[in-house]
Amino acid sequence: MILSLVTFIPTVGAVLIALLPRGRAAVLKGVALAVSVVTFLVSLPLWTRFDASSADYQFVEHRAWMPSLGISYHVGVDGISLLLVLLTTFLVPLVLLSAWDSIESRLKEFVIVMLLLETGMLGVFVALDLFLFYIFWEAMLIPMYLIIGVWGGPRRVYAAVKFILYTLAGSLLMLVAILALYFQYGAATGTYTFDLPALAQFVLPAGRAQTLMFLAFALAFAIKVPMFPFHTWLPDAHTEAPTAGSVILAGVLLKMGTYGFLRFCLPLFPHASLTYTPWIFALAVIGIIYGAWCATVQPDIKKLVAYSSVSHLGFVMLGIFTLTPEGLVGASSR
Repeated sequence: MILSLVTFIPTVGAVLIALLPRGRAAVLKGVALAVSVVTFLVSLPLWTRFDASSADYQFVEHRAWMPSLGISYHVGVDGISLLLVLLTTFLVPLVLLSAWDSIESRLKEFVIVMLLLETGMLGVFVALDLFLFYIFWEAMLIPMYLIIGVWGGPRRVYAAVKFILYTLAGSLLMLVAILALYFQYGAATGTYTFDLPALAQFVLPAGRAQTLMFLAFALAFAIKVPMFPFHTWLPDAHTEAPTAGSVILAGVLLKMGTYGFLRFCLPLFPHASLTYTPWIFALAVIGIIYGAWCATVQPDIKKLVAYSSVSHLGFVMLGIFTLTPEGLVGASSR
């Protein structure tokens, strides 16, 4: 149950902190930091016990949740998600340390939100059931929205609303595509399931249905990357977020978009992925050049990081959609 422990220890810590008195700032900070460090230490066996010679998912936990609907609690990691899980558990203690003296108002709420955000991010990387993945994907947005909107800069409300509207619009379309895939698989096989390994073995026939599902998934992930022209929420979010939020944005949240393309778009919609490769290439190249040009003239370090991230992740998208082993390995290592 190591994946469940890693994922939900931060939530348990958040509940514990909620029971503590508000006035003792040092205790609140110390407990939050201790919980995040424990989460990191518990995640280390994922690295030491991982079998790099196996292509299968490892540390798998699979339990029926709502069997009548084909929904299960199914988690596991492979070589891609393993590194992202470790990156997340490593960064959160550093983020809490960076906010040790900078966050003074509503400290108790801040550390609770940060720990809940960690659970959401980890859940996205370990979920192997599309329904479970969507729950974590949406749950992750709320803490990030609060971090920007409550503890951000002067234009924090504008940046937070822009962030949530962009990401929520893509997420709702992805939900429609998830349900369409669920019913398509059920109609073809007689078994209704959200299980990703099962769905990945079922090749949708090339045509309008696969194309529309791919575009819905791709839009949600392109906004999260963010790819040009869906990047405009990022400079505002980076600038207005507190430093802790900016680190989480650049270090983890933006990786979720490229992870989504690798984990879902390519295996579930291979024909549409191949068809739209030239379009992805074009948008990625525009993002690389545009992001680099904008980054060179930014006087604000956070905006510089935001635009350089747009440029950097354009290279990652190019690597993914080369659809070659070298490109995929290079993109996933970034």
